[in-house]
Amino acid sequence: MKKRELKNLIDVAAGRVEADLVIKHAKVVDVYNGRITEGDIAVVDGLIAGVGDYSAANEVDAKGQYAAPGFIDSHIHIESSYVSPEELGRLIVPHGTTTIIADPHEIANVCGLTGLDYMISASKLTALDVQMMMPSCVPATPFEHAGCTIDALAMEEPMKRYEVLGLGEFMNFPGVINGLDDSLDKLLVAKNAGKPVDGHSPGVFGNDLNAYAAARIRTDHECSTVEEMEDRISCGMYVLLRQGSACHNLKDLLKGLTPANSRRCLFCADDCQPKTILSIGHLDNHLRICAEEGIDPIMAVQMATLNAAECYGLTDRGAIAPGLKADIVLFDNLSDFTVQKVWIDGELTGDEGNYLPEVQRHDISATKGSFKVKDFSKEKLSLVINSDKAHVINILPGGVVTSKEVVEISRNSKNEFLYNDTQDVVKVAVVERHQNTGNVAVALLQGYGIKQGAIALSVAHDSHNIIVVGVNDDDMAFAVESLIAQGGGILLVNNGEVLESMPMPIAGLMSDQSGEWVDERLTAIHEKAHGILSVSPEVEPVMTLCFMSLAVIPEVKLTDMGLFDVTRFDFMAIEA
Repeated sequence: MKKRELKNLIDVAAGRVEADLVIKHAKVVDVYNGRITEGDIAVVDGLIAGVGDYSAANEVDAKGQYAAPGFIDSHIHIESSYVSPEELGRLIVPHGTTTIIADPHEIANVCGLTGLDYMISASKLTALDVQMMMPSCVPATPFEHAGCTIDALAMEEPMKRYEVLGLGEFMNFPGVINGLDDSLDKLLVAKNAGKPVDGHSPGVFGNDLNAYAAARIRTDHECSTVEEMEDRISCGMYVLLRQGSACHNLKDLLKGLTPANSRRCLFCADDCQPKTILSIGHLDNHLRICAEEGIDPIMAVQMATLNAAECYGLTDRGAIAPGLKADIVLFDNLSDFTVQKVWIDGELTGDEGNYLPEVQRHDISATKGSFKVKDFSKEKLSLVINSDKAHVINILPGGVVTSKEVVEISRNSKNEFLYNDTQDVVKVAVVERHQNTGNVAVALLQGYGIKQGAIALSVAHDSHNIIVVGVNDDDMAFAVESLIAQGGGILLVNNGEVLESMPMPIAGLMSDQSGEWVDERLTAIHEKAHGILSVSPEVEPVMTLCFMSLAVIPEVKLTDMGLFDVTRFDFMAIEA
């Protein structure tokens, strides 16, 4: 800030000079005192000058509506929205979100630092303030092949950039707990740069949790129970209350919220598809859920704003107070939180559900063509099991956690698995697409429900190889080959024909189209997945499948190298 700008801010705050903008007659949510005040909000040069009695040539009458700080999503993967950063900004800003803490480890696992550079550049073209984290786990584990490896040395230069806020979720919690060199080296890069580290520690308790927290990992968004939440808060961590398209932990965790611990709780979406945003919103939906659950509305607003700002050291935002960024949300009441207007840096950016700035898009050419698949064939989908009993990945409802189960299976004379249409057990395969390894790993999936055809995705957390599920090898192979030819995305087939598809040319992870277009394609994909392929109605066919290769979420998953027991952090035999 220059001296003349500081003087102008002070003069406006003191009432000696007119503001650029005044929001009149607002009920201001004072997140510091936990109360509602009434007054005019003065804005100059993109900053809040004060709350009081002010005037300006440009005045907006709030007419007694509530004014709150702009909402901050404390952890989100833009790639999992299936749209570009510019498009995500267009979708969520009208819902009151003005800042997101984004972890681009999806695209980094495909494109490395080129992916990070693309995300930073594209994010500059949206009014949404995207605070980018440096992906910590590329690959997420050493038990799979990703498109790139980013070690501590490679992190040093990006971590010094002003565009990089901190180190993204440290999913290799065993590496931290056991004090492994590569994990410690990465943590020290962030610590030496004075930047925060996000956490990821599902099912970690006792001394293991103490070890994880001792590394001063600041947050965890993987809590699913009140016990987990309380344990982490006791360890000095912030807990991110997650409510996205795949995981819905908010209501369960609100049962443990108290006035004493609420200031250690933040909101996050983690993974949020356009369908979710277009139908129920973003963090405004978190606030509505809080109201439905009887949470004090000001406490809820604190979790959406000030708590996140303090957690991540964003001292220039999170409240409506003199000298802070003029990120302001206007809504009608403290129960349904219907957002009317949104200002970012003092500019009206969202108005009655509409995003006002012109949408510009960054060149995507650096992220295209990310498919290097060696010698794939239908024969690689054969699954030989030398037992009548096999371990299966069992889908649990409501999230991405799976259980390890044992089932009796049918085999042919070559001991190859045979699909039985009376049994909800099918093949799932991961095809390596980055390093030309030729790896194809095959396992069994239970609870998905598919009875015809196959579904293939190039979105398969976190290394994003190709994942395919189906009832016969012909359709599974056809789906994989068609997906490669399409350049990635989502593809449904049946009897050798493509039923539905959605190309995703940005690293095979994101569309270059609008959120509405993506929503239409996903709707059609869901309808045919459930209606024709008979995927279980309790299963979200895309989001569920893409997490079946995430080898850091219990209990069992499949990588391109084999069936993986997350609880033991080691590979396991399919025979039981």
